[in-house]
Amino acid sequence: MDGERREPEEGEEREPAAISDRNVLDSFSESREVAELIANLREAFAELVSREMAVERFIGIMDKYQEQPHLLDHHLEGMMNSLLEIVWDSGSPPSLVHLAFKFLYIITKVRGYKRFLPRFPHEVRDLQPVLDMLAKQNPRDPETWETRYMLLLWLSMICLIPFDLARFDGNLTSLEGQARQPTMDRILDIAKCYLVVSDKARDAAAVLVSKFIVRPDVRQSRMADFLDWVLSMLSKSSSQTMEGTVIVNGMLQALAQLFKHGKREDCLPYAATVLECLDNCKLSESNQMVLRKLGMKLVQRLGLTFVKPKVAKWRYQRGCRSLAANLQPQGAAVQNQKREVAAAAPPEADDDEEYDIPGEIENVVEQLLVGLKDKDTIVRWSAAKGIGRITGRLPKELADDVIGSLLDCFSFQETDNAWHGGCLALAELGRRGLLLPSRISDVVPVMLKALTYDEKRGACSVGSNVRDAACYVCWAFARAYEPAELLPFIRHISSALVIAAVFDRDVNCRRAASAAFQENVGRQGTFPHGIDILTAADYFAVGNRVNCYLTISVYIAGFPEYTQPMIDHLVNMKINHWDSVIRELSTKALHNITPQAPEYMANVVLPRLLPLSVGSDLHTRHGAILACAEITHALCKLAQENNRSVTYFFTEKSLEGLKQIHQELCSRQLYRGLGGELMRPAVCALIEKLSLSKMPFRGDPIISGWQWLINDSLRHLPLVSSAARQHIKESAVSALAALCNEFYINERGEADPALQDELVTQYVSELQNTEEMIRCGFSRALGALPRFLLKGRLQQVLEGLKKVTIISPEDVSFAEARRDALIAIAKVCQTVGVKGDGSQQEYVCRDNVDQIYATLLTGVTDYTTDSRGDVGGWVREAAMTSLMEVTLLLVQNEAELIHANTCKQIMCWLAQQSAEKIDKFRAHAGSVFLTLLHFDHPPVPHIPHREELERIFPRWEKEVLNWNAASEAFPRITQLLGLPAYQYHVLLGLSVSVGGLTETTLRYSAQSLFDYMKKIQSDPSALESFCETLLKVFEDNLRNDRVSVPLLTMLDQMLANGCFDMFTEQENHPFPVKLFTLCKEEIKRSKDIRKLRSSIGVFCGLIQFQGDMREKVFFQLFLLLCHPFPIIRKTTASQVYEMLLTYSDLLDPAIMDQAMAILSDTNWEAELPVVRERRNCLCDLMKVPRPQLVPKSSA
Repeated sequence: MDGERREPEEGEEREPAAISDRNVLDSFSESREVAELIANLREAFAELVSREMAVERFIGIMDKYQEQPHLLDHHLEGMMNSLLEIVWDSGSPPSLVHLAFKFLYIITKVRGYKRFLPRFPHEVRDLQPVLDMLAKQNPRDPETWETRYMLLLWLSMICLIPFDLARFDGNLTSLEGQARQPTMDRILDIAKCYLVVSDKARDAAAVLVSKFIVRPDVRQSRMADFLDWVLSMLSKSSSQTMEGTVIVNGMLQALAQLFKHGKREDCLPYAATVLECLDNCKLSESNQMVLRKLGMKLVQRLGLTFVKPKVAKWRYQRGCRSLAANLQPQGAAVQNQKREVAAAAPPEADDDEEYDIPGEIENVVEQLLVGLKDKDTIVRWSAAKGIGRITGRLPKELADDVIGSLLDCFSFQETDNAWHGGCLALAELGRRGLLLPSRISDVVPVMLKALTYDEKRGACSVGSNVRDAACYVCWAFARAYEPAELLPFIRHISSALVIAAVFDRDVNCRRAASAAFQENVGRQGTFPHGIDILTAADYFAVGNRVNCYLTISVYIAGFPEYTQPMIDHLVNMKINHWDSVIRELSTKALHNITPQAPEYMANVVLPRLLPLSVGSDLHTRHGAILACAEITHALCKLAQENNRSVTYFFTEKSLEGLKQIHQELCSRQLYRGLGGELMRPAVCALIEKLSLSKMPFRGDPIISGWQWLINDSLRHLPLVSSAARQHIKESAVSALAALCNEFYINERGEADPALQDELVTQYVSELQNTEEMIRCGFSRALGALPRFLLKGRLQQVLEGLKKVTIISPEDVSFAEARRDALIAIAKVCQTVGVKGDGSQQEYVCRDNVDQIYATLLTGVTDYTTDSRGDVGGWVREAAMTSLMEVTLLLVQNEAELIHANTCKQIMCWLAQQSAEKIDKFRAHAGSVFLTLLHFDHPPVPHIPHREELERIFPRWEKEVLNWNAASEAFPRITQLLGLPAYQYHVLLGLSVSVGGLTETTLRYSAQSLFDYMKKIQSDPSALESFCETLLKVFEDNLRNDRVSVPLLTMLDQMLANGCFDMFTEQENHPFPVKLFTLCKEEIKRSKDIRKLRSSIGVFCGLIQFQGDMREKVFFQLFLLLCHPFPIIRKTTASQVYEMLLTYSDLLDPAIMDQAMAILSDTNWEAELPVVRERRNCLCDLMKVPRPQLVPKSSA
């Protein structure tokens, strides 16, 4: 059904791997490996690990061929013979035999037992060994079910050989004088035994019964007794219990298989009794899906038994089913000729056919029709196939009655299950030629309704399976009927399939419709513009819903046969859809399609939508308002393109209706509550589109009403749900920009001073509102104001926005407001433009550029956190974007306004952000950094170390470097440590990453840092510079836990990795001395356990440096050995012990042994007096002054 695969043309991207040629196999390429696996089973089974590995590998190989199992066919016999050699070998232990059968089962699972069955050895001499092996099996053993399954299948194959079973019985008296069971009874008992187990062997037992009972000798003597046993088991078992369910399942499988493979004349005498028993079981009421499916399967098998297996002469037969013949020029003539011959031939009278239809058929058909409405798909599918099979054996009148009953499924009182089952049955009937052309006129309307079936249930809808099945009906009809039969309905069917392929919400339905359309184009050849549409809307193209609505739909609507049906479908079915995404896409699609039918849109669609836009249904009202906005905008654009008045397509009534929408909603208070969350953005979109359309509403009172709605929506933001907040804000801001540009500017291009003063003053005053969301809304609104409204008011606006970005104790958590203010500042700058010697009230100029940059750079330092996490990240991201936009604006206009110090600050802060731990913000910073570095229209001036940066980040890497991946970002960003201007900021950013908690970030950042440190070990000046910067970072961020805690962790790792080995030979080197002092100061009076534990590692690392500081380090560590927190005491003791092991030259061996004994033997989590005594022993031993208790000062 899919389009043919083709090679991509030059410059075209390949399809994703999931649908590429790489997943299509052309041979069983692992045959040699499989043969080796099987050959090595004798050695592998002995050890559990090797056995499991062999099984896993075999399953892995076989599972690759699940979709192309036919590739195994040439190798099946070889694999089976090799495995059966193990089975036949008397020396094979039971576990090895089971392993061989497990491999056989895996092959069977992939290829299917029907293909595998005839390859089993099936000679007379095989019967006794197989029976003996089955006799040794434990039916309840959960480990060996594969063995039992395969043995039962093997036995079912052997039973097909026409030999007398009595020949195996001989003397039925054993040597001990006890009677032996006849072979026939042994096999039957085995089958009965395994029909009531709960594993896969039950399925094989049902196959065995179907093959064994139909043997002539068994049928005569055992069939009646066996059926009595089965029916009694069915009657006694309840499907409400687990054990009863297992038994009923086995019995139903046995009966279904028996009535499928048995001869009709043999099964007919028992069919009525079985049907009666089945009715009494009331399986349709069972909650077990599998039982209902098996019941349906058995019912249809019984129905086929009741009626003779004859092909109905009345069925419809299409003359030529060759697709190639259809596509040949002479094909049509040949088919027409055949139709004429068929029409000329006298119809055969149905009376000549002899039908003997028993009364039970009515019961069977009724049960199948009920099965079409079952809640589970597999039951409905089984019922549909049963309807098709049985109808083919009925006389024409009865078959027509069945079709009439089937069409009753398609009423809107029925559930979606009935519609789905009905579609499946229609497809089956059409495929078999049982739906005569006279009935097509009844079926096509039903099929068209099913193609758009979508019933709302709660917050979503049902019906995608119905639409998918309706596509299957169309596909089946394309193959079943001559083009002439479907010709009267082609226009409706083609339009419905195109609509489903382009506008259905579910991708599987769009693809099914595309496949059905393709089949009709190929088989029928009568679909208008079929080939052209198929090229645009093939299987892969319809996979993207946005592309379908906004691109493919426009192309198809260009064909006049499809334009109006597509528009009508969107207006009638989609703008009122329960999914808001579909409603919005539908309105955009209407906008795009409008140029194809402007008169129809203006004269028919718009008058139909205007009443709906103020109607009672919320979803319809929302969709209709958006549709009015989009269609109006499209019509006005079209009029302008043709040099006509914008109102050319509109009547006075339509224009009045568009104006009345807001007033009507306002008077009915429909902007309130949950419905208002849809109405506000919808009407804002209407305002925006009407403004962009340049509607002649200047001076109309409606303008003040629209302005009120925009302002009220921005003030209303705190009251709406968080999900709708962003959409309402963006819609209101967009509407404001369009409204101001169209209706607030006079002929001279200026604003009314009074209106400007009122609007700007009001908006700036709202920036200090106590509600964060109101600040957000009005910040973005100021950013959207046009230039003529900002003229003379620029400084007032910038000052107001600057105040929003300042963090005060009252609004420290207002991160979203600060973010939106920074975005607005950049927008305002872009709106007013740059003029170096201009007024600061009108332009970005020398007088205000430093203030703008200062505000934006402040945003990059926002590290606010709250219960939502690092909310300051939103501010930093917005600040980086705004810095880039303002800088590029200045570069392209007056680059001299960018000072060297400002550019250095921007690049350094970006470098710091590029080295931090959160992937999203690191990626954004890296992208901005490279954009500024490589911008050349003209280049950004004063970038420090530009040449070195361009070597580290070549221009071609800008698009391919993945900053999100720590493995790619950190090896490059650490190279900036060698550039003096960037060293401080990069090291500050790296401190947070190397000392962080995210494993991948920590690993790659630390490795990159250590690689850099190794590189500078031979350069004393570079190492001294690095250490000075490191101490400066520590000193500047003392007691700033965001930096100092991970910095201590980083220092611990650096000391452990020997990054400062150059200083260990010098006594009292300034670096470790200053570092020790800073660490002491950092943990002073701290109760942060993570910080304290990190500092312990740093102190232990500092012991490697020589000089007076060692005694101070020991003293500090011994202080921590008596810390109030037990976990700190224990951690200190553990790390001091490891330190003494590492630096064994610190103490004399005798003292070392005693010290380590004290450290390891003491319970450091004991009471403080006990711990203090042991600590003092250590102090005396190592000649370190004992720490003294400082008495608390009295208040």
